[in-house]
Amino acid sequence: MNDDKVGSARAEKREQRLKLLEDHIGRSLAESEASGELRTARHWGQPLDLGDGYEQTPVELRMGYKILKDAGIVPPEVELMREIEALGLQLQAMPEGGEAAALRQRIADQRLLLSLRLERLRATGAP
Repeated sequence: MNDDKVGSARAEKREQRLKLLEDHIGRSLAESEASGELRTARHWGQPLDLGDGYEQTPVELRMGYKILKDAGIVPPEVELMREIEALGLQLQAMPEGGEAAALRQRIADQRLLLSLRLERLRATGAP
């Protein structure tokens, strides 16, 4: 029972610290807005662009991709992009010859597969 009290006290302290931090952030934002500092920002009044591709992702895929992202799993298209990049680096380090030609063909095949998958996503919204 004593461990529960200690855990509860820690959780309560953490909540208090978060509340203080939120209050401080709120006050700082209010001061910046009152002084006009925020209005001089380059993107004032525009939607925040997080650069994560959320807006470009079809609505019906967003939740699934979010779950995969949180689990540390990337979509097959991203995996293909990574593979193409790795193959390209491997090709750069390889001397010209028969193996290089075969690797170039594999890269071309993977790029074609990636293009087809991306086009399918754009056209249908289905993976």
